[in-house]
Amino acid sequence: MRFLMLIYPDIPQTSDEWMPSADTPGAAMGRYNKELSEAGVLLALDGLLAPDRGARIHFNGPVPTVKDGPFTEAKEIVGGFWIIDCASKDEAVEWAKRCPLGG
Repeated sequence: MRFLMLIYPDIPQTSDEWMPSADTPGAAMGRYNKELSEAGVLLALDGLLAPDRGARIHFNGPVPTVKDGPFTEAKEIVGGFWIIDCASKDEAVEWAKRCPLGG
């Protein structure tokens, strides 16, 4: 079964602020990603651009409308993702718990 794991960082709005937390070293994240890959569960992963470099497309009528970022009204912003393939939800949750983000 495929599962999507999302990263919801604090909500910086500009590219200058869109950096990993100083207390989450890149090496730890690299090791985690390598473990996912070596276990054969990792299908895809990536980080996303900061909100000031994004856009939202709304399909509320016959012509789509575009709103450029930043999105100061947003309560949560997706900063990145993994797609993993696990035998069960429990296995996916265990992988998510091992992620070196948070505190």
